[in-house]
Amino acid sequence: MKELELKYGCNPNQKPSKIFVNDGRELPIEVLNGKPGYINFMDAFNGWQLVKELKAATNLPAAASFKHVSPAGAAVGIELDDVMKKIYFVDETIELSPLACAYARARGADRMSSFGDFIALSDVCDVPTAKLIKPEVSDGIIAPGYEPEALEILKGKKRGTYNVIQIDPSYTPQPVEHKDVFGITFEQGRNELKIDKDMLKDIVTEKKDLSEQAKIDMVIALITLKYTQSNSVCYAKGGQAIGIGAGQQSRIHCTRLAGSKADNWLLRQCPKVLDLQFVDGISRADRDNSIDLYIGEDYMDVLAEGAWQKIFKVKPEVFTKEEKQAWLAQATDVALGSDAFFPFSDNVERASRSGVKYIAQPGGSKRDDLVIEACNKLGIVMAFTGIRLFHH
Repeated sequence: MKELELKYGCNPNQKPSKIFVNDGRELPIEVLNGKPGYINFMDAFNGWQLVKELKAATNLPAAASFKHVSPAGAAVGIELDDVMKKIYFVDETIELSPLACAYARARGADRMSSFGDFIALSDVCDVPTAKLIKPEVSDGIIAPGYEPEALEILKGKKRGTYNVIQIDPSYTPQPVEHKDVFGITFEQGRNELKIDKDMLKDIVTEKKDLSEQAKIDMVIALITLKYTQSNSVCYAKGGQAIGIGAGQQSRIHCTRLAGSKADNWLLRQCPKVLDLQFVDGISRADRDNSIDLYIGEDYMDVLAEGAWQKIFKVKPEVFTKEEKQAWLAQATDVALGSDAFFPFSDNVERASRSGVKYIAQPGGSKRDDLVIEACNKLGIVMAFTGIRLFHH
């Protein structure tokens, strides 16, 4: 199959629409179920590149949750502890594989943003992973293959219309890519930059120790940024992205947005949140939204009389600002990547409040000395990669 006609482009009024390889080769994909659309394929192909690179860099199975051409989550297959299983709502009857752990982490990092996502897996989708995907609201999945039982589970989603794409893992694109804007063609070399631990050697701060886990998390952050709409910042910990700030015009707004998502991930692990008792039959989306509201500033939306009874069996106490600050103050060993240099030290100061102890960024700002000084003051290790990772 050399081309696949799509129903429409980004919007229903954008017709005709199709995908094809511009050098005349066969498409490297097979649609096993459903009818993926333009945005589905955009998410699928970006997601596939991300997980393929994560697998190559870490030698661990990888998963990504994509929404609107940016990742909502990305992770590698590190085993989940009991707290992680609980905040990700993992079915205890499922015996998790490494790939399933990667997917649970990728989906669970920012469940609000992952609602209706497109999933990418680095490895053949196994049954445990398919079982985790089954109850989630998702538009589709791309992987290099599917176990027969896993494929049947996935085909049963969305009344049989769930999009399942199989990609040829050996496919290599042309080294030059093209994009049309306003009838004008842009041409550039593909971003084939290899991101690995060797990029972290130029440590410019007084503190220089990088644990092996810190290196993995920094690499995860950087590879995630490579496929995130710029400007972007990514916080990572324990083998996964925990907060991604994408598409912001200001670097500090990226840092704040990603930091607030990382804070939510950390707050969800507080016993006060873990012990929330939801009414029977509440939907996954309503539960996730309620948690998000409860730990945020709009908590009265779920605690007001007449509202909480529809969500909780027992009315929770207010999660006070002081309690949240005390819990977040325990956070540490978080890694942060930035797709371009930090022009001001306020980014470092904000990152530190979310437990960031490791930073990877290109360097090259006129104010590098002030940023380094802020890291030294806060006990942060910072590596200059020398490489910008803009993605548009």
